Amino acid sequence: MRVLKFGGTSVGSAQRMKEVADLISDEHRKIVVLSAMSGTTNSLVEITNYLYKKNHDGANELINELEQKYYAEVKDLYSTDEFKQKGSELIKSHFDYIKSFTIDMFTVFEEKTILAQGELISTAMFHFYLQENGKNSVLLPALEFMRIDKNNEPDNSYIKENLTTLLDQDKDADIFITQGYICRNAFGEVDNLQRGGSDYSASLIGAGCNAEEIQIWTDIDGMHNNDPRFVENTKSIEELSFDEAAELAYFGAKILHPTSVLPAKLANIPVHLLNTMQPQAKGTLISSNQRKERLAAIAAKDGITAIKIKSGRMLLAYGFLRKVFEIFESYKTPIDMITTSEVGVSVTIDEDKHLQEIVNDLKKYGTVEVDTDQVIVCVVGDLVAENKGYANQIFDALKDVPIRMISYGGSNYNVSLLINAEDKKKALNLLSDNLFN
Repeated sequence: MRVLKFGGTSVGSAQRMKEVADLISDEHRKIVVLSAMSGTTNSLVEITNYLYKKNHDGANELINELEQKYYAEVKDLYSTDEFKQKGSELIKSHFDYIKSFTIDMFTVFEEKTILAQGELISTAMFHFYLQENGKNSVLLPALEFMRIDKNNEPDNSYIKENLTTLLDQDKDADIFITQGYICRNAFGEVDNLQRGGSDYSASLIGAGCNAEEIQIWTDIDGMHNNDPRFVENTKSIEELSFDEAAELAYFGAKILHPTSVLPAKLANIPVHLLNTMQPQAKGTLISSNQRKERLAAIAAKDGITAIKIKSGRMLLAYGFLRKVFEIFESYKTPIDMITTSEVGVSVTIDEDKHLQEIVNDLKKYGTVEVDTDQVIVCVVGDLVAENKGYANQIFDALKDVPIRMISYGGSNYNVSLLINAEDKKKALNLLSDNLFN
């Protein structure tokens, strides 16, 4: 069994769905995980914003506009009158359901249900297309096996047990179609794995069915050694370890959702990043194999805030760091980087929702300085302590770029540097020139 995930761009139109159908037409038994058609989730979020504000006219206008787009795709997707009618009835039923929320009370629970409609529609449309073309496919409802617990973490035993049961009911099927992103929570309500969660769904499903491989199909030919939006002549990386891929995904490589690496790593299932627009390209294979003595890639994470706490009381004082970390924990704000000295500690965060409250609480323990509009640049590769010269290469490349913080040694695979956002493009290009060219 293989698990193949296709993102919103890959199923963003009738033509793209047809191309995906061609890509999955081989002899391998597979589970195909689909996102909503591109732009749909953003539109549904906008609709829910209107519903929260009780602007039902505005919501209905957006709903009708999105519904018409889907009718146009149905017309292009199917060739027979039977399936054109099936597709149209599918669209009508889902959008009538969405419109029902303009009448009743609207809360966060209804919001999650509306956001799930994009994946439910795309998978049903694709399933109908496969049926029209004589494929032996089965629609596998994610809401019947994908669940998170009370801590919003995947309930792995529940997923495995229920997924196995559903797969066993259709042992003769060649292709199973299911939804990414959506799930139920511990109370049985419709929920989701957050934005980008379709990658996570694919990895959890792969682990749940002991897949031989997980394929993530996007519109890029694998993970590149730098950001192609800012650096010319970047190259796709043929192989990465799970740890390297996790570091790159967390620190800015948009092709892969950060959470999606762990389930595959724990189950030791290779993850293959492939390009729907160039299916012949090798892409990037992520596995337990670690390539020795090389720097693999560079990534950058935007929107970083740096916080420095200076305190004379820190000198020789145990418990100081615990008090600092407890403040961030109380506001559920993760820390990306940390550096310490005898008189202070600096940390970075990428979620500034509670920044002012955090700063106010930190002032109990010392003076606080805040720098916004920062970027974390990370260099990923085989960076174990025994390897010589890599640090010199990195810092020599950035000798003309002001560096605010450095994190080195916390991982065997990553050196992280904090710089001003205005220096990001310059830093990425200098690192590429010095490390890869």
